[in-house]
Amino acid sequence: MDVVHERLQAEAVQADAVEGVGFGDLGLGENIVRVLAELGAASPFPIQAATIAPILEGRDVLARGRTGSGKTIAFGAPLVESILRSQAGTRREFGRSPKALVLAPTRELALQIDRTIQPIARSVGLFTTQIYGGVPQARQVGALKKGVDIIVGTPGRIEDLVEQGKLDLSEVRIAVLDEADHMCELGFLEPVQRILRLTADGSQKLLFSATLDREVAALVDEFLVEPAVYEVAGEDQDSSTIEHRVLVIDHRDKAEILTSLVDRDGKTLVFARTRAYAEMLAEQFDDAGIPSLALHGDLNQAKRTRNLEKLTSGRVRVLVATDVAARGIHVDDIDLVVQADAPDEYKTYLHRSGRTGRAGREGRVVTLITRQRRRRMTEMLDRAEIEAPFEDARVGDDLLEEIAGRQLADVDA
Repeated sequence: MDVVHERLQAEAVQADAVEGVGFGDLGLGENIVRVLAELGAASPFPIQAATIAPILEGRDVLARGRTGSGKTIAFGAPLVESILRSQAGTRREFGRSPKALVLAPTRELALQIDRTIQPIARSVGLFTTQIYGGVPQARQVGALKKGVDIIVGTPGRIEDLVEQGKLDLSEVRIAVLDEADHMCELGFLEPVQRILRLTADGSQKLLFSATLDREVAALVDEFLVEPAVYEVAGEDQDSSTIEHRVLVIDHRDKAEILTSLVDRDGKTLVFARTRAYAEMLAEQFDDAGIPSLALHGDLNQAKRTRNLEKLTSGRVRVLVATDVAARGIHVDDIDLVVQADAPDEYKTYLHRSGRTGRAGREGRVVTLITRQRRRRMTEMLDRAEIEAPFEDARVGDDLLEEIAGRQLADVDA
């Protein structure tokens, strides 16, 4: 048992404890089980096996697990089942108010969550809609007027529509916070508190987070009543599917070394600190004959969605992203993450790492630093509880071939 909060202990969820357990055994109906299988989820991951039953029992849940551990289905499937059960025998009215709300920190993540929940909901006749900023609100308002059962969105636009009188949250009986830690980091703590206070009295709260810091603890204290608390066990490095490496380089070699690392068959995600550098790297890789695109906050929503889809479909092999844009990247088969700029703090490192090694696959995280940064990098890895070898790298080294080449072998295998 790990203490995740001063008064709450997490029950560690072991992978071997869920062997032989099916989604139907956890209380989900046949239609939902069938759609999950079509989505590629034939049997539950540990976080899903742990949380689905307590959610169906109506309990508040606090779950901590890294990105890629299967959290969306862990809350999405029982959320749909719960609404279905609560509406048994009643007709769904035109213009009905939503019964469930999922809050996410970014538009990309909201879209990703909806892509998973929507087919599950549709299979039992329920409707979802996305509510986020950066696009005209007319379509969102139109969907609300017709009536929806589940809203997936970001705090800013949700508050806007509430204030305009176009969104009523008073009948929301299940509210989910996904990536609660990042929501707080982006300054959404107070909007989230205001939104949750508008939901139905006694509404069920589900909070999923990779880390639990002071601000997230404030949400737990105010909104979660005797929650079931879970943590995915075996997320230490010994059992992780992610390999971490740090390359110590001369700054003048950086451009060539980066091009060498991403010249490979698998999908690669490169992190850059600034939008301008992300664009420059994408152009540099493209000029070298490696299909690449950038993803950052200056792009409009349609372009961001399109660029991410091109990586997902394999039309480009490399995506160069800033941290803000990267929060919504949930592509299961990214097998290499390259940090062209090392992050400033350990939470960012953990989040970036979570873009690979998803759903039990193998992945590799490579960070480029200069000698001057070695001490800071060591301290950050210590805080993140990650061990990574520091290796000197130069242009043309076999080491670079091995990092890119071994991945090629893995993909072929």
